Amino acid sequence: MSNQETSHVPVNLGDRSYEILIGQGLLKQTAEIIHPWLVAKAGEREHPSAFLVTDQNVTSYAEAVSQSLESQGWRTTTFTMEPGETSKSIEVISKAWDSLVEFRADRRTVVIAIGGGVVGDSAGFMAATFNRGLPFVQIPTTLLADVDSSVGGKVGINHPQAKNLIGAFHQPLGVLIDTQTFKTLPDREYKAGWAEVIKYGVILDEEFFAFLEQNIGPIQQREETVLRAAISRSCELKAQVVEQDEYERTGLRAVLNYGHTYCHAFEALTGYGELLHGEAVSIGIVYASRLAEKMGRIEQQLTDQQIGLLDAVGLPLNVTSPERISVEEIIGRMKLDKKTVGGKLRFVLPTRLGHVELVEDVPEELVRETLIEGGFKS
Repeated sequence: MSNQETSHVPVNLGDRSYEILIGQGLLKQTAEIIHPWLVAKAGEREHPSAFLVTDQNVTSYAEAVSQSLESQGWRTTTFTMEPGETSKSIEVISKAWDSLVEFRADRRTVVIAIGGGVVGDSAGFMAATFNRGLPFVQIPTTLLADVDSSVGGKVGINHPQAKNLIGAFHQPLGVLIDTQTFKTLPDREYKAGWAEVIKYGVILDEEFFAFLEQNIGPIQQREETVLRAAISRSCELKAQVVEQDEYERTGLRAVLNYGHTYCHAFEALTGYGELLHGEAVSIGIVYASRLAEKMGRIEQQLTDQQIGLLDAVGLPLNVTSPERISVEEIIGRMKLDKKTVGGKLRFVLPTRLGHVELVEDVPEELVRETLIEGGFKS
């Protein structure tokens, strides 16, 4: 691997530090890549073992990882999940725990997630909870997971009433991103990932937002150099936030949740699976920006600019048939959001392109107005 072929993004968290490696054709080199990561954290081992977690859409990638490891003397097994948000459940996790017991996993068995965000979140939760914590490697295979869920150590599963309500902070040994996986990524999944990328420009980097606006064609064509640049910058921006607020105690990390208070409510009320997470983020960004307008924090032009970029990459701007969902249902779900304190709604809202703030005690009436204007049932 030459430096020209790969990008390295460090995540500096003291003894929990790790790197994100981005490049083409890395899956076949998994064993040589993760071996030094494991040795640095857990020491050399004569007979290493790995518990691979994947879903039915990407089993070929899991097989490539397994072959790489087994060629270097690793003992492996693969746990395959059904694709989709409904797999982020305690029932699936319980089956995985059973498989870990059957595999005779010990505290140095490495859990390796190969798939999208659902696989990464679930595998990370398996690793965090089994035997009081196993080492963990993220190998995301979707753009959304590359730039969001694979970085930062937040792992978890859904509760029937709210997304990601049951979880932990469990940092990986490292993140391996093979950009060749984009070649088989369905168009809808590919587009969904750009919502989180665009979000980084809005919340942290005006120049990055402009870069995305200037590269719509290459984005649509999945051009390698633009993809790698966008993934690298997104990961750098998220890493900077995580380094300063790893456990979400200062409020800084909350800026990453721009659009997500609306997003999570929309996902839950449309039924997990109707909207891809990135699609719900896109819609949430539109509503959050309109809320910021109503609070006098921004002008309409900034909302229009975000809508223009989201639309250009093919993302939805509203829920299909919003009239089937009531405003009160949405408000109720929002009050389950992790940012809510004492039943008072808090939102991450922009003040300008490249900067957002966590806003306390947002008037419910203004939130209702955004939803009614969006077509939800009053």
